[in-house]
Amino acid sequence: MKTFLLIWFNSNGVSPSDVNRRLMSLGFKPMQGPYDYVYDWDDNVDVDEILRFGDKVHLSLQGSGVLFKIESI
Repeated sequence: MKTFLLIWFNSNGVSPSDVNRRLMSLGFKPMQGPYDYVYDWDDNVDVDEILRFGDKVHLSLQGSGVLFKIESI
């Protein structure tokens, strides 16, 4: 399973390089295409685990001015 992340930056928020550092510390990898980042799970995960991971993303980006969308498939 993979979790994809789409980022919308705010010119009043932190820099893109700071956002990148925060996301990479969670295990995301930058990518090209319709999404900005991907997190590759080692195994299938349930919805509760994905939600807990979403909470970690939220906490990591809190105060950054960034909006994000998560999609897991």
